[in-house]
Amino acid sequence: MGLIIILVALVALWVWWKMSHYNDSPWVKNRIKGRNKDQQAVIRYFCNEPSCLSKKPITDDEYEAMLSNFLNSNDFKQKAMSKLGVDEDEVKDADPIHFEGYRFDNDSLSKKCEDDLWRSSKYQVTWIFFGKSQLFVYQNTFFMDEDGRKERTEEYFYKDVTNFSITSETEDIEATDKNGNKMKFKIETDTFVIKVYGEKFECSVRKNDYTEKAIQGMKALLRDKKNS
Repeated sequence: MGLIIILVALVALWVWWKMSHYNDSPWVKNRIKGRNKDQQAVIRYFCNEPSCLSKKPITDDEYEAMLSNFLNSNDFKQKAMSKLGVDEDEVKDADPIHFEGYRFDNDSLSKKCEDDLWRSSKYQVTWIFFGKSQLFVYQNTFFMDEDGRKERTEEYFYKDVTNFSITSETEDIEATDKNGNKMKFKIETDTFVIKVYGEKFECSVRKNDYTEKAIQGMKALLRDKKNS
């Protein structure tokens, strides 16, 4: 009887340990200091490997849901209009459009997930508005594993815009493992580009029917503006 009680106690202890402890490396333990609960979960999602002896990090679907909740809780369209200093009457020549997608670079956490898709802790949202003689662009780049974010605004006259396009290319990126080591990978990325004389504006985009139709609509609007 005593042996059974001991075994039950050991099993209970093991279950408690598994449900309450992560297999954090020293680098991860240092990285999560000062971060909120969601940010810690994101860091573990990108850096920790699932283990039968520890609590599992969030899944791909849970990370996507977390990102979706963050996007829905922030009115980026309103942020854009406020930052650009425009109102609805000034930008009613066409419906505004928005693009979004992951950003992959050295200051973000990245990994190839179980569904074979690459994800990153860095995400970018871009809104574009259309006035009578110019278009207005707002971009917000933020991190899911920290509070850092960057806003950018641009205004371009239609007469200066030469093209709208999506470029697909293979990029070399560095993903960080749970020990803080950098590993180089090649991934395919899609980028929306506004080309103007002497410069260009780029933003991350997820290719789908919406983005394809939006770009075709922008090209048609640009032709009309240049011919009017």
